Amino acid sequence: MKKDGINILYVDDEINNLISFKAVFRIKYNIYTAISGEEAIKVLHDNPINIIITDQRMPQMTGVEFLETILGDYPDPIRILLTGYADMNAVVDAVNKGKIFHYLTKPWNEEELDMTILRAYDVYAEKLEEREMNKKLSVSNEQLEFLLRQKLLS
Repeated sequence: MKKDGINILYVDDEINNLISFKAVFRIKYNIYTAISGEEAIKVLHDNPINIIITDQRMPQMTGVEFLETILGDYPDPIRILLTGYADMNAVVDAVNKGKIFHYLTKPWNEEELDMTILRAYDVYAEKLEEREMNKKLSVSNEQLEFLLRQKLLS
């Protein structure tokens, strides 16, 4: 069963990893892939992405640098960092600068990655719901203030 609402962007400089990821997850999710941070930014510009999964070790721009670069323009997607190296500095950077949700090592385990995607989407949906509730609350407050002013004036 495909979850139509979940759009995932997978960024990796190794074409075989992009192909493998798409082959494994395309039936469950809407998958977008990019071979570099620059290409990923174009994908983000043209598509509504819920979850970004990026490799850390890429030539022109690391995964953390990519996540940090897009934070201002694309704050909503939930971020997952993959790396084939036990590089704690990258993990710390990712948490501090790239605002990642989760960190996984490569090669990724299909079941673990799938569970992480589902948890990430729950967080994404909660953020959207909270934003919507805050908008409604703000409108209600404005209406109450207006009614209060009308009552005070009469």
